[in-house]
Amino acid sequence: MTTSNGVNLGLLIIFITLLGYIGNWINWRYLNYKLTHLLYFIGAFVHETSHALACLLTGARITEYNIFSRQPRVVYSPNPRLPLIGRLLISLAPLIGGLLFLFLINHYWLSGYFNLPQVSDWRDIPLIPLGLLSQINLLGWQSWVMILLFLNVGAMIGPSVKDLKNIWPVFPVFFFVKSPLLINFAFLVIGLILTNIIIQFFLILLINLIKIVKKIYHFS
Repeated sequence: MTTSNGVNLGLLIIFITLLGYIGNWINWRYLNYKLTHLLYFIGAFVHETSHALACLLTGARITEYNIFSRQPRVVYSPNPRLPLIGRLLISLAPLIGGLLFLFLINHYWLSGYFNLPQVSDWRDIPLIPLGLLSQINLLGWQSWVMILLFLNVGAMIGPSVKDLKNIWPVFPVFFFVKSPLLINFAFLVIGLILTNIIIQFFLILLINLIKIVKKIYHFS
């Protein structure tokens, strides 16, 4: 059930889901501002649109496409033309769609401003956030674009519990998947969501420091 890296794809997908929820919770609990709400809906748009495109590709009929509610969602017919594979692709589509969106933004709009570190072992996952954060230049507008996008990577690419429930009959198969390509892909997703959480942490710290300075200034 394990790969040469000592992990399996099933556990990685569950871990990605948990990290995505942590990132979303931090936003709503500690960064509950209009800007983060807007960024959340950008992430949700990419997430739900990925589901919708996968529905079209697998022949599933879309009955609802709503990205403007507090809980954006895509509702589709329970029986796509490709029953098991269709549900699998639809449920996990944001993993591919979210990464593709970030790649296109970085490649075409930011002219390849950021380079992603390559990892082949779970112990190398910290290299992804460290590598990305080390490339940030606060004087460059490209860095601010990526910072804003990374604030909601969890909402953009992290599958929801509902997504996993939709594929529960075949999900145990992932615990036996040994493809290095898929494992490394999951490592990349984990690294990106960790980057999301680290940026959130620093932003929360900055906001609290500003509040402290304001209090000191007010009482001086």
